Amino acid sequence: MTKLRTAALSDIGRMRSENEDQLIYDEKSLIFGVADGVGGLPGGAEAAKETARVILEGLKATPAGSAPNLTAVVHAANRAVIALGKQISPVMGIGTTLTFGCVHDHQLHVAHVGDSRCYLLREGKFHRVTEDHSVENDARMRRARGEVVHYHEANRNALTRCIGQPTPPEVDLISNPLLPGDRYLFCTDGVTRMIGERELATLLDQPVDPFTIIELIVKLSVERGGPDNATGVVMIVEEP
Repeated sequence: MTKLRTAALSDIGRMRSENEDQLIYDEKSLIFGVADGVGGLPGGAEAAKETARVILEGLKATPAGSAPNLTAVVHAANRAVIALGKQISPVMGIGTTLTFGCVHDHQLHVAHVGDSRCYLLREGKFHRVTEDHSVENDARMRRARGEVVHYHEANRNALTRCIGQPTPPEVDLISNPLLPGDRYLFCTDGVTRMIGERELATLLDQPVDPFTIIELIVKLSVERGGPDNATGVVMIVEEP
C-alpha cells in the first residue's frame, strides 16, 4: 500500500476581506486539492465551498475498488454551483476554479478546471501537471496550432473555464503513477502569482515535513504582499 504524508494550509492574505479559497482535503479518503472562488463575481467563497462539498461526497460515494469517474463528479459540482448561483446571484452567477487529485490503484488521478495548479517534483525535476485555462494560455496554444488569435492585454488572466459556467466544463484529466519520493503541490493563484516555479521547486524539495513545506510556501506568498488568498496542499510519497 502506498504511504503518503500530506498537509494543507490556507491564508486570507493581506488585501482580501474574505477567504474565497477552499481546501479539498481528506487524508483518509486520499483526496487532495483546492478551489478558488472567481474574483469579480459575488459568492466566490460559496461557490468554492459547494464545489469542495460535492467533490468530497461524490468521490467518497464511489464503491470500494472502483475507479472514480472524475468528469462525472466535476460536472455534478458544476450543476450544484449553478443551482446555488441562482439563489445568491441570479444575474451574474457564481464560479470557482477546481484542481484536485485522488489516489486509486497506486496512481494519482487529477481533474482540473481553471487556473489553480498542480505541480510534481520527481527525481529532482519540477513539472507543472496542469495548464491554466486562461485567455492568454488558450491563445498561446491556438497560435501553436497555426491559428491567428488576438486578445486584449487586460483580459489575459481571465478564465476560459470554471465551475459554475452554464455548460458543463471540459475537464482536464491527468493520471500519474505514484513513485517513491514524489512530491505534489496543489495551490491557488494566490501562491503562483507571488512565487515563481523555480522557487516553488526549491521550497517543495526541502527535507522537512509536509506541513513545514506548505507553511513556508503560504507564508512567503503573504509576506510578499498577500494580494490574494493563498492556499495549498503538499503530498509526499514515502520512500520504501
